[in-house]
Amino acid sequence: MSEKEANVVLTEKQYIVVKLGTEQYGIDIQNVDNIVRMQRITRVPKAQAYFKGVINLRGEIIPVMSLRTKFGLEPDEYTGKTRIIIIKMEPQASIGIIVDEVKEVVTLEEDEIDKPTYNNNDEKAAYLSGIGKHGDGLISLLNMSAVITEKEQL
Repeated sequence: MSEKEANVVLTEKQYIVVKLGTEQYGIDIQNVDNIVRMQRITRVPKAQAYFKGVINLRGEIIPVMSLRTKFGLEPDEYTGKTRIIIIKMEPQASIGIIVDEVKEVVTLEEDEIDKPTYNNNDEKAAYLSGIGKHGDGLISLLNMSAVITEKEQL
């Protein structure tokens, strides 16, 4: 492999495209450990509103959060397409996020990703690492560490 080819390989990333309502979001495939069907979630008392509870996945207890609730969207409606994406990020333990639907895996080149323009009043913008252009659509690329890390309330 020539040096030029090596540079090309580093400029693309794969994202799992998920839907929340009408919006498409991309999750870096390196953060995804597993995708499972919706299952019974055991509630946990006194958790934040967006934490739905925990699931038992092959003996591992995994907390599950609703991205819809965290982003201030309408409440989750569970359908046959609803999935829980298990996110694995070091050093945190695994966490599950509920999405309406998993669409596809896309590969985006660096030049197909725009950095988000931050508006300090838009809390959702803080959860984005960029906007991906795929075909004629846009995909909001999630910064998973910002999404799953609890921001200190000031």
